[in-house]
Amino acid sequence: MSDTLVLRPISAEDEAAWRPVWQGYLRFYDTELPEEVLASTFTRLTSGEPSEPRGILAWKGGVAVGLVHYLFHRHCWRVENVCYLQDLFTTPEARGHGVGRALISAVYDAADAAGSPAVYWLTAENNARARALYDRIGRKSPFIRYNRVL
Repeated sequence: MSDTLVLRPISAEDEAAWRPVWQGYLRFYDTELPEEVLASTFTRLTSGEPSEPRGILAWKGGVAVGLVHYLFHRHCWRVENVCYLQDLFTTPEARGHGVGRALISAVYDAADAAGSPAVYWLTAENNARARALYDRIGRKSPFIRYNRVL
């Protein structure tokens, strides 16, 4: 794998490269999504609409090796929008090479450019390898997440 890491926003031409990385992320979390959701997600990521999620792909040697999806939203405690880093994934062979850190840094840069003073994300409690990185570049929140039960 080439040492040169290239990050760029996901474009409509990237679907074939994005899908296997996205599906790797879903497998990591033992999740499967219907085609309708996959197609809708990619359309949203490439729409350019301010209220839709955005994405960045990490490339090494012409191969997509990581992704990040993020979005800006209103917040009742701030005038400015805040940035939610929703999904972050690097392929197993790219782990430990700074890809995750570079993708998070790119989101930090996008938030700064948008005037968003806050970036936050969630991860699984047992995601020890990712949490080791997050503990170095972020601050763990004292909040506990709950989900609606249907």
